[in-house]
Amino acid sequence: MADLLLGLQWGDEGKGKIVDVLTSNYDIIARFQGGPNAGHTLEFDGIKHVLRTIPSGIFHTNSINIIGNGVVIDPVVFKSEVDGLAKFNLNLKDKLIISRKAHLILPTHRLLDAASETAKGKAKIGSTLKGIGPTYMDKTGRNGIRVGDIELADFKERYRQLADKHEAMIAFYDVAIQYNLAELEKEFFDAIEDLKKLTFIDSEEYLHQAQQAGKSILCEGAQGSLLDVDFGTYPFVTSSNTTAAGACTGLGIAPNKIKEVYGIFKAYTTRVGSGPFPTEDFGEAGETMAKIGNEFGSVTGRKRRCGWLDLVALKYAVRINGVTQLMMMKGDVLSGFETLKVCTAYNYQGAQIDHLPYNIEPENVTPVYKEFKGWQADLTGMSTYDELPTELKSYIEFIEKEVEVPIKIISVGPDRKQTIVK
Repeated sequence: MADLLLGLQWGDEGKGKIVDVLTSNYDIIARFQGGPNAGHTLEFDGIKHVLRTIPSGIFHTNSINIIGNGVVIDPVVFKSEVDGLAKFNLNLKDKLIISRKAHLILPTHRLLDAASETAKGKAKIGSTLKGIGPTYMDKTGRNGIRVGDIELADFKERYRQLADKHEAMIAFYDVAIQYNLAELEKEFFDAIEDLKKLTFIDSEEYLHQAQQAGKSILCEGAQGSLLDVDFGTYPFVTSSNTTAAGACTGLGIAPNKIKEVYGIFKAYTTRVGSGPFPTEDFGEAGETMAKIGNEFGSVTGRKRRCGWLDLVALKYAVRINGVTQLMMMKGDVLSGFETLKVCTAYNYQGAQIDHLPYNIEPENVTPVYKEFKGWQADLTGMSTYDELPTELKSYIEFIEKEVEVPIKIISVGPDRKQTIVK
């Protein structure tokens, strides 16, 4: 059986830390979608690590880490990530394996991304400009180049054909983008040589055999459920399925083989880039959350928008993913607030609703809030549920009752030790 771990908001929920905390219980950690636009931050022994493509179990000696077929890989970014791990003497050749069916991000995918976003002007969707969208477009358009193609004799011809097509498309956008493709290609092909040193696998067969052998598997998602290309706040979404369904298509694991679904959410809500965000707080509360929670993207450095917990959106994500247990991150950031607010319903086109409608743009939706008494205690040194302030326990119990799923882990700081199991 496989367990599944995913974010329930707009990403940045703290999945990396939880995977890192849980990894010691699993033989295999498998990343199932997304690309280097996602950053998973792990903190332990006083060091902060940001992983972008490599699964978060890489620091555990006994786990195998798989990059699944649903992931898109930028060989250049991947090489710098591998180089960054060199000082830890990890045995990557045996510990890190890659699906042959994972798609490759070409330098021209990144350029296409920039050209497309520039051409949109004010209507930008807030792309991370990492070439993710164009790569997934080539995948669904059946033009893509995959990791397995690296092993073929005509790899360079395949590359050239697609890169030439991309250059024609960049010219079509008619926007000024300065680039030196020869330079980018040298870097790309150097990184491909490094990639070849790792083990490529037929991942669906590998995972099938692992399940037959009784190995425990943790499927790791990137970004968050509200960024899912089908179920997120379209078009301000990512290009892949970030929900539980994405684990099946992104790894080749059958739905009836998934057991626990761990859903991760923050005690408040954040969002990066453009798109609707009903509970965004533009005042002092939002500023305080951003400052205390250090709300800046781990990959992009972009400032995150902050606001109150949105239970309408959280319930929606819990249902779509079939979440069996919840993990609440960053409870410590809310210490010091006199009053906390939680959105329990929306006023939508004149009626009060408690589900996520088709359009949650501000002209359609106003949040309905319930207020809670805050707590002043510093949580960062606490290690048991009993130590937590009564007000925080009330907050947790209210969320559990509303979403009908237990909160099993409460994180009270960035370090792996600052984790309370309820």
